[in-house]
Amino acid sequence: MRIEVKNLSKVYNQTAALKDVSFSLTEPKIYGLLGRNGAGKTTFMEILAGHILASSGEILINGDRPFDNRKLTEKICLIKEGDNFNKDMKVKQILRSYSLFYATWDHQLAMDLIREYNLPLHTKVKSLSKGMASALGIIVGLACKAPVTIFDEPYIGLDAAARKKFYEILLEEYEKEKRTIIFSTHLIDEVSLLFEEVLILQEGTLLLQEGAETLRHNTCSVSGPITEVEQFLENKEVIKRDQLAGMMTAYVFGSKTEAKQAGLTVEGVPIQDLMIYLTEKKGA
Repeated sequence: MRIEVKNLSKVYNQTAALKDVSFSLTEPKIYGLLGRNGAGKTTFMEILAGHILASSGEILINGDRPFDNRKLTEKICLIKEGDNFNKDMKVKQILRSYSLFYATWDHQLAMDLIREYNLPLHTKVKSLSKGMASALGIIVGLACKAPVTIFDEPYIGLDAAARKKFYEILLEEYEKEKRTIIFSTHLIDEVSLLFEEVLILQEGTLLLQEGAETLRHNTCSVSGPITEVEQFLENKEVIKRDQLAGMMTAYVFGSKTEAKQAGLTVEGVPIQDLMIYLTEKKGA
């Protein structure tokens, strides 16, 4: 499904959460939506899911607006950090209600995941531990098979092993049946290899949209004597510089091969570090 974001803004009590954001997601991929707290990620996802209205601008999904559009919201699933479900309903009732809402619901997958996460079907949501509540959200998000599936920090309370299992199942299901998956997380290093495209928001604006492989190949850390590094950095976009005792390390958009040919020490920049450096950069 084609997602077009056009001059999207959202203001809460005179505070702008999103400021004139525009971009397109044109094909099924796993998108990493990154940024610091308060960057506008959750606001964007709630508008995309049709939960709230924009102050100005719009989001179009295959040409239609999602707000108050049942035909379209049946194709979108947003799983948030918490408060996804009616706390007085039992797990089995939650699964039943979502199976009725989503025509794409995969009952067998849901039951397999219930067993995987050892989730009690007859327990009310309010009696679940934080980890079990997160597992329920993950199960619904995967089993709904909505063409647009959005995960906003979905694993709070899950231990490292349970999170790893979630990533594995997510990738397996995506490979079986492609869909647009938007994944917002602060545990970027854990999931960055899943991302096919990365979007970074900063203070309500779009800072970067780029293919993950392009970022990995075209960003690097270079180290060496200050004069040699500075010479290499000429006419390049520098993310950050650090100097110590006559040596410099710089994080830069540039060719690793070119840096090696210049005799510099070259390393890749993890996407998590790149996001941190970019959002620290003055005037980024």
